[in-house]
Amino acid sequence: MTPFTEAQLRASFVNTSQRERAGIVLPGAAGGPGALAGLRWDDLDYLGWRDRRQPQLGYVVADVDGEPVGVLLRQAEASARSRPQCSWCDDVTLPNDVVFFGAKRGGRAGRNGDTVGALVCDEFQCSANVRKLPPLAYPGFDRDAARLQRIEGLRMHVRAFALAIRDSA
Repeated sequence: MTPFTEAQLRASFVNTSQRERAGIVLPGAAGGPGALAGLRWDDLDYLGWRDRRQPQLGYVVADVDGEPVGVLLRQAEASARSRPQCSWCDDVTLPNDVVFFGAKRGGRAGRNGDTVGALVCDEFQCSANVRKLPPLAYPGFDRDAARLQRIEGLRMHVRAFALAIRDSA
């Protein structure tokens, strides 16, 4: 993922008001200046984090053609009856929970109440999940190729989600 500055990240949110955008606590903010520089950007397919003050909120910034597209997410209150699969990383052996997040679309559509939702890893662990070698499915199975395919699939899913929010503006 392209490393972005705090100003770029804050300006990237397409489905927030100016007040909401100003109130976003960026990841690593507790780490002080330069905390974003400490992120391992090469190991991220998107940047996602939860708001520690308001745990029902999440933030995702996708790299769309070298430009950040940020989305404010809200976790649904209801929980699934069975263990869902993350719709972004498609991991069936998840070590973490999956929750439903909804996001209002950008622009007029969002102001009219139009939303998009997705089942996503609760703490946005997708990038780590897709980098794990998958189990050997059969003799001769190319685990490295499968891992690369999962990484590319994650990037495509997150990009499509971000575009669905942005392009409605």
